[in-house]
Amino acid sequence: MNHFLNILKYAKPYKSYAIGHIISNVFFALFGTLSFISMMPMLKVIFKEDTKVPSQKPVYEGIIKIDDYVGDLLAYEMNRITGGDNSKALLFTICLIVVMFLLKNLFGYLANYFLVFLRNGVIRDLRNKVYKKTIELPLSYLSEQRKGDILSRVTSDVLDLQYSFLSVLEIIVREPLTIIFTIVAMLYISPQLTLFVFIFIPVMGFIISKIGNSLKRKSDRVQKEQGTFLSTLEETLTGLRIIKGFNAESKFNEKFQESTSRFYRFSNKLMNRQNLASPTSEFLGICMIATILWYGGNLVLSKDTSLALDGSKFLIYLGLAYNILTPAKAISRGLYNVKKGGAAAERIQEIIDTENPLKDLPNAIKKESFDSEIEFKDITFRYDDEDVLKNFSLTIPKGKMVAFVGQSGSGKSTITNLITRFYHVNNGEILIDGININDISTSSLRKQLGIVTQDAILFNDSIKNNIKLGKSDATDDEIIEALKVANAWEFVKDLDGVLNYNIGDAGTKLSGGQKQRLSIARAVLKSPPIMILDEATSALDTESERVVQTALENMMKNRTSIVIAHRLSTIQTADTIVVLKKGKIVEQGQHNELIAKNSVYKKLVDMQSFE
Repeated sequence: MNHFLNILKYAKPYKSYAIGHIISNVFFALFGTLSFISMMPMLKVIFKEDTKVPSQKPVYEGIIKIDDYVGDLLAYEMNRITGGDNSKALLFTICLIVVMFLLKNLFGYLANYFLVFLRNGVIRDLRNKVYKKTIELPLSYLSEQRKGDILSRVTSDVLDLQYSFLSVLEIIVREPLTIIFTIVAMLYISPQLTLFVFIFIPVMGFIISKIGNSLKRKSDRVQKEQGTFLSTLEETLTGLRIIKGFNAESKFNEKFQESTSRFYRFSNKLMNRQNLASPTSEFLGICMIATILWYGGNLVLSKDTSLALDGSKFLIYLGLAYNILTPAKAISRGLYNVKKGGAAAERIQEIIDTENPLKDLPNAIKKESFDSEIEFKDITFRYDDEDVLKNFSLTIPKGKMVAFVGQSGSGKSTITNLITRFYHVNNGEILIDGININDISTSSLRKQLGIVTQDAILFNDSIKNNIKLGKSDATDDEIIEALKVANAWEFVKDLDGVLNYNIGDAGTKLSGGQKQRLSIARAVLKSPPIMILDEATSALDTESERVVQTALENMMKNRTSIVIAHRLSTIQTADTIVVLKKGKIVEQGQHNELIAKNSVYKKLVDMQSFE
């Protein structure tokens, strides 16, 4: 229930629709009950029951005599309108019934009309909240999660809420009010019979609740398994070339089918348990009707005038009793849905409530420029329990190019992850112009940085929109200039649509070198003072590397550059080359100096095993 209340918090912006929905449901329930009561005069006429017509309009004498007052008032008004003509009375009653049902359905439509905006608005805001929190969370959180599981939470879990938790909004007012109004009418017709019926209501509630107890657990299994096969699907689409190249289609197909088979079994158990709700409540309702027929029938046949019940009243009472079944069934389904939706709400709330360790400080500094130097001060960082960097210290002056080399796992890429605040250092400080980057707002820090990675990450959009990612207000002329600096204009100008050319999913319509040049153009357009190149040419062939290297040199002019190097050609001109081994600096200096030392760097050069 706590999860249900948390979800309802998102309904606050739509309170006007909620109020309209509640008011419409009040009138729906009222006219739904009155539509049955309005049949009573017609039945009296049909059964030719004698009804005393008061000569004067009745006077209300308190709640104790309300039964007599309502009956006398109805008889008096009916007689006044029809003049005692039964045919006219019958026609008048039929018109009254039609009006009651018309009003009932009109307010039913209005209730659903308001609910559409309320429910869809909550779903939209909830989905936006989960997505926003997902992209705010650090890479460390996302690296521990399956992508498919996150996709499942944003899509299917939110849909589960729409058809479970939020469907309860439809019945949270309407059905209880319908039951209350109906019970009031039943008490008015026969208090004895109504009190007898009340014995069955707790029994029905107990049985239905027992059936629904395991729904949340079963639903949780279904949603987790859905996340599993979505993860397999995402991995398959991403690595399809490797899967085919290693003839692993059957292995992945088997893995996917095992997951969907578990999903099939879990779903069957969940749905079969859920499907018990409606027939169980209907059967219990019919048992209640059968009891009413037995006990009420005896009241109709009774010769005791204090207990006797008119035939017309008894028929109306039966209709009202049956009228309770529909909202009772809806409420029982609603209780099932709340239990079923509890698992989805919990999974969604888990993301929303996850604490972001990289969140900006309340008084975070907005840094607008880079003026002097970057300093790594006695840095220690570990993934899990293993130190990747140990007591790492280095100063990078403004305008200098510093390259990091070393074998795989030596901590090179970790340095770029720390300076961009993708991760927090465990010990030590990273300072920019003497300010700890943890004291700088993440947004203003990253405005000072441009990143070109080994994998050119592009999006299924036009060339223009991919390049404008870091500068949304860039003009076409600025984009073209950035493409020229990145040596990309030579192929872009020949594409169909030029800047508006759609590059396909992850840039699949382009070659590796073309994609990398576009990612360089994106960084050039942003024009940050600090450039980070994380093995930007290591995945390219020799010809593409030469073109891209020229583009990189153009881009790095007059900028502070941090280069993670794999190939010797990219770092020979660096102001400082830092050689790392197991998270520690073992050598640093310029290319010629390190070659002359004939030590670790020289061995790496000879082996050509730069990472």
